[in-house]
Amino acid sequence: MVSGPSGSGKTTLCRRLADEKEAHYSISCTTRLPRDGEVDGKDYHFLSRKDFQSRINAGEFLEYAKVHENYYGTLKSEVVDQLAIGTDVVMDIDVQGANLVRSCSDTQIKTALVDLFVMPPSEEELRIRLTGRGTDAEEVIALRMRNALEEMEHWPEYSYRLISATRKEDYLNFKSLILAERLRVSRLQ
Repeated sequence: MVSGPSGSGKTTLCRRLADEKEAHYSISCTTRLPRDGEVDGKDYHFLSRKDFQSRINAGEFLEYAKVHENYYGTLKSEVVDQLAIGTDVVMDIDVQGANLVRSCSDTQIKTALVDLFVMPPSEEELRIRLTGRGTDAEEVIALRMRNALEEMEHWPEYSYRLISATRKEDYLNFKSLILAERLRVSRLQ
C-alpha cells in the first residue's frame, strides 16, 4: 500500500509497476467527477454518492474515506481476488485508508501488507507539482496543500518512506522495495 500527498508521485509509481506486469494495481472508487482524459474502470471506478453508500452498506470496501470533499475507497474484490492467485497488489491510498487496511482482520491481507509513504522533497516542489497539472483551480490547490501538510505528519506510521527525487530514481527505489519484500523469509512461511 502506497500513501503520500497529492503530487508526491505515488500513483505514477503504482501504475508503472502494474504496466510492467510486476503487480496488480487496485483501481480505487471515487465520487469525484472525472478529470479530462480519465476513464472509468482504468483511472478510477467513478461512482455516484448513492452507489458508493450502497457499497459501504453491503460491506464491499476494504477501506474508504472522505478526502477533498469526495469519497474514495478500495473494493475488497480488487485486492483479495488477486492475492488468492498469488499476485502482488499495489494500492494507492490516503493515510485514513491506510489505517483501516492496517486494522483489517483478514489474514491474507495482514500477511501481504507492506506500507510505503512517498514524501515530496519539499513543500515548494509539492506546490510546483500540483500547479503543474493544470487541472485544478487555485482554491482546490490550496485545499490539497493544506491536506498534504497534514498527511505528511503521518509518515512515521509507515514501515518505509521514500523521499521523492526523480521519477526514475523513485521507481528504482520502489521496485527494489518490492523485490526485497518478495525475498523476505517471514513472508514465505
